[in-house]
Parts: sequence; structure tokens; C-alpha cells
Amino acid sequence: MKFIDEAKIYVKAGDGGNGAATFRREKYIPMGGPNGGDGGRGGSIYVIADRNINTLVDYRYTRKFIGKRGENGGGADQYGAGGDDIILRMPVGTVIYNQNTDEILADLSEHDQKILIAKGGKGGLGNLHFKSSTNRAPRQKTNGEQGEEYELRLELRVLADVGLLGLPNAGKSTLIRAISSARPKVADYPFTTLHPNLGVVRVDDEKSFVVADVPGLIEGAADGAGLGIRFLKHLQRTRILLHLVDIAPIDPDADPVRDAKAIVGELIKHDPELANKPRWLVLNKLDLIPEEDREKAIKDFLKAYKKATKYDGPYFPIAAINGEGTKPLIYAIHEALEQMARPEVADETDDDLNEDIQES
Repeated sequence: MKFIDEAKIYVKAGDGGNGAATFRREKYIPMGGPNGGDGGRGGSIYVIADRNINTLVDYRYTRKFIGKRGENGGGADQYGAGGDDIILRMPVGTVIYNQNTDEILADLSEHDQKILIAKGGKGGLGNLHFKSSTNRAPRQKTNGEQGEEYELRLELRVLADVGLLGLPNAGKSTLIRAISSARPKVADYPFTTLHPNLGVVRVDDEKSFVVADVPGLIEGAADGAGLGIRFLKHLQRTRILLHLVDIAPIDPDADPVRDAKAIVGELIKHDPELANKPRWLVLNKLDLIPEEDREKAIKDFLKAYKKATKYDGPYFPIAAINGEGTKPLIYAIHEALEQMARPEVADETDDDLNEDIQES
């Protein structure tokens, strides 16, 4: 199924029914009082997070959701029936915006989370409410209130612990295939990944974490070039970013240091908050370098990259194509995620965390 991560819909909760202005007309009761009932409330619209739904595709084809109107009140103290509520099921990770104000109305982050998105209008009052000692035959009534209505923008942000960054053809899809059961398309040309992919990485029988692969970034992405910037929102919930670098590019004119620095620059330009997340270097395609030259190639790259970016975080040389070096990477990620989840180390500095990872 095609991955649909954005949609726009219109929701209109039901209007409330009108109150009634009636009087008792019964045999042997010549001066019957008011007995007009209230109108029923309009149907509300709720959204529910459902982990069994993966895309917003349903909302690409059905764009209007209008709640049922409440019934009008009747005589003999009859209250109108309320309109049925509408339940919209959406994937976990969906963020709902008011299209006109850009206000976030809901953030569906947990399974079965239920949020009222448009409230149905209250029913109007019947004339029995207006009876008093000085007004024995009131003819007042009120109409039902209108239900809330919104134009909504839906954005699906995948829920993952780890996000993969890098140029097209850096090996992100190959890595996610190597460490998880996900099977994204892999080919020897750029932009083979056109939508986000998720993979569950099993550390052991009881421990796992989720990795997200998004389309590759290119220089100028923050200004609209390429595909990756559109999907960077999917990495906003991640806790660690893996920056994959092709350390052995086939193109003789390619400069891995320059390209890696450009990706960091695009990330900062697009979203500084995302750029401040823990970001690790993963030096991929080690298999394309002769074994006797690997250590020098890694040292040369790190020296130039650290000088250009002031990077002082962990790095992992790997060959995703055959899995070389991926086990230490998996264990280091799991250990870091475990530390981040512990309250007692919540204030641990990045330097301390980096030292622990390098030692492991």
C-alpha cells in the first residue's frame, strides 16, 4: 500500500435540535401548562489512535465528515434524540492541525487515545423551562446551537527510536534490511526510497527498538530540493539519529567530508531542534575499501570531518551489505536508549554518554 502521510479533511459536528413551544391539551384539563421538550444534542466527532492502521489513505478519498443533527423537542415533555457521534480512526503518530490557524488540536501518540475534535451543538430549550409564577404560558423557546466545524490538516509522524539520515544511496535502506526484517527497495541508483520505512531491530528475545528510514537528503533540501525534507518530520519523535556516510564513493569527484557537512547544514537550516538530537556517525561501505587501507581511510575522514564540524560523538565503521560492524552498532544503540529511559541518568551529559558507548 502506498504510504500516505498527509491529508486534509473537513469536519462538522451536528447542530443541536430546536426546543419546542407547546402546551398541554388534555381532556378535563382546561388550563394546561407548557410542556415543550428540549432539542437533542448534535453528534460530536472523535478521533481515536489505532496501531493497526499504518497510513492516512482513507482520508485522501473521504474528505468530509458531518455529524448528525439532534432531533427537535416535542410536546408532552418529549426531548429530542441526540445525534450519533462519529469516530475517526487514525494511525498512532497522527498530529491534527487546524488548517486555518495552524494550531495543534490533537497529537495521537498512544494506542486507543480518544480525543474530541468537534463538539456537537447543545439542544435548544423547550418552553417548559420558561414557566414562572408571573409567566404561566411562556411561548419562548431556543434553537439548538451549531456544532463546531474545522478544516483539518492531518500529518502522520512515524514513531521510531532511531532515525537514519544521509545522502541518497548512502546505504540507509541496506542497513535497515541488514538489522531488521524490513525489506525496503534497494538499488544502485539514488532516491530508491520514496517514502519512510520502519524496521524492528531485535536485540534479544525480549528487547528491541524501532528504526525509521526516510528518503535521502541532498544539498539545498531545506530550500525544497529533493525529497528528504518533506519526510524529516518523521524523525522528530526519534531519540537518536544515525548519520550514514558513504566512505568509499564510486564518483572520484565526491568528497564524503563535504557531503556529510552539507547534510548537517541542511538539518540545522530546516529544524534546529531536530539537529540538536544525539547524532552518531555511521561510516558505511567499508567493504569497498581494501582491508589494509581501512584504518587510514577512517582516520583521515574523521580528522577532516571533526575539523569541519567540531563533531565529537561516537562513530561506527560498518559494511551494511554484509552486516560487518552492525552488531556493535545495535548493542550501542540499545544501551544508549536504555540509559535515556532511566530517570537517574536523565541529566547525564553527552560526553559521558559518548564515553560509555565508545567503551562498549
